Amino acid sequence: MAWTAHTIIQNGKAIPFEEARIHPLAVGLAYGASVFEGIRAYINPVTKRLSVFRLEEHLVRLDQGMKFMRFDDPPSRDELRQGVLDSVKANAPDDDAYIRLQVHIESLGNQSTTGKVGWVCAAIPRERSPKRTSGLALGVSSWTRIADNTTPARIKATANYHAGRIATLQSKADGYDAPILLTREGKVSESAGACLCLVRDGVMITPARDSDILESVTRTTVMQLAAELGVPVEERRADRSELYVADEVFLCGTGQELVPVATIDRLPVGDGKPGAITMKLQEAYESVVRGTTDAHAEWRTPVV
Repeated sequence: MAWTAHTIIQNGKAIPFEEARIHPLAVGLAYGASVFEGIRAYINPVTKRLSVFRLEEHLVRLDQGMKFMRFDDPPSRDELRQGVLDSVKANAPDDDAYIRLQVHIESLGNQSTTGKVGWVCAAIPRERSPKRTSGLALGVSSWTRIADNTTPARIKATANYHAGRIATLQSKADGYDAPILLTREGKVSESAGACLCLVRDGVMITPARDSDILESVTRTTVMQLAAELGVPVEERRADRSELYVADEVFLCGTGQELVPVATIDRLPVGDGKPGAITMKLQEAYESVVRGTTDAHAEWRTPVV
């Protein structure tokens, strides 16, 4: 049985999980004036100790989001870092933890209100994708990815995820696990809540930053691991038709981790089975997040 979260950090104070509150008319809820990070803490199978993966990179991106949202007097990076560690320690998980760190406008107001700013940090259990070894069935969505001059995808705002939710509900109604979203120009962007990578002729290809993607911490991690494994990496725009002729496709993100794709629009990706490069990257990712390798110790913040 999975462990249960019983404590949450709200505005720096540990309180019972069920007692966290925000007014239903708070601007963060009423207008989606909120930014967040999804972060994971992984347990080392030998030491049984937890480490938060790439915490600093997540905090940097959250800083960028708060700046873009013009929040008044936002919490400091030190305060949020401590909140993340406190949320994990307070719940004493005996397995991996998923961490939701969210900063929002907690006062009432209108669309232009920029304060009072509040924040919460929750550490909760989260199941891994059941398709991480067999592969996902994806479909190219008829819904278009949000554009940078509409609501920028590189800002991890909660309001942005409404677009992904619409596409996800449609994809599931159509019998797929998740959607693939294209840009307004018809280029590959990402899935809903995860970045997409493909492999052609031994080269890992990931849509460029100008493809309306979230600048994913996991994507950056996988690109570096691929290079270290001798897999060439190209960061560029990708055509929809490349999805159908790719040898391998996979999704990556903090929530999804690294999951192969078996079919797209009911066509097999390669031979319809997880590819060798994908699974090699999944193995390397698993080792680095858990600390079963000495590589990139700087990416792991121990929970002590």
